[in-house]
Amino acid sequence: MTATNGTEAARGQLRRPDGGPVRVLVVDDEATLTELLTIALRYEGWEVRAAGDGLTAVRLAREFRPDAVVLDIMLPDIDGLEVLRRVHAESPDVPVLFLTAKDAVEDRIAGLTAGGDDYVSKPFSLEEVVARLRALMRRSGRGTTRAEAVLVVGDLTLDEDSREVRRGDTAVNLTATEFELLRYLMRNPRRVLSKAQILDRVWNYDFGGQSNVVELYISYLRKKIDAGRPPMIHTLRGAGYALRPAE
Repeated sequence: MTATNGTEAARGQLRRPDGGPVRVLVVDDEATLTELLTIALRYEGWEVRAAGDGLTAVRLAREFRPDAVVLDIMLPDIDGLEVLRRVHAESPDVPVLFLTAKDAVEDRIAGLTAGGDDYVSKPFSLEEVVARLRALMRRSGRGTTRAEAVLVVGDLTLDEDSREVRRGDTAVNLTATEFELLRYLMRNPRRVLSKAQILDRVWNYDFGGQSNVVELYISYLRKKIDAGRPPMIHTLRGAGYALRPAE
């Protein structure tokens, strides 16, 4: 069991060959869709940058040096095909996953002909996008899978295979929902996660926005994780929650 910088090591989690998190650039002018994709990809432990237009995407690609790009063909300034051309002019090997309209067969053909590696049609599932990106990055050699199945933050450990949780030497028994909530927090150590983000990820985007359920389950976790110990789960009023190693 190992830890990287006191954070996580997840089975199936892709990493760059140098051990760092893989980087994904998401390009779409639909802000809601971009936000959902960003949340889902960050849940995988990946670094994500987003752009709402083509010129911003080209600039971010130059600065961020992504390992993969999720790219909508229809953009408000230059289209996705031109973005692809400019990105590949500097980084010819970066894999690109195109987003296309449901029935736009010509867009799919044009994208693949121009050098795109794969496409998904809108509407799509977030799981499908993640799976396609994993396959692209593995094939390109830009992502390797870690062997460990254990998340580690401070003295808190979570085994994703056995679903065992321990705080120090003490076993912690969690319900299925508590486990998923803790896993999300542990995959994003020190990061402030809003109630909306937690609802989206843990309750699968369809819980009706009842943020009080997040408060309820955070309180359940605190009783099991923090009771009688230095606290790890912190509330940032008006912002959300963060899991940090105990001081």
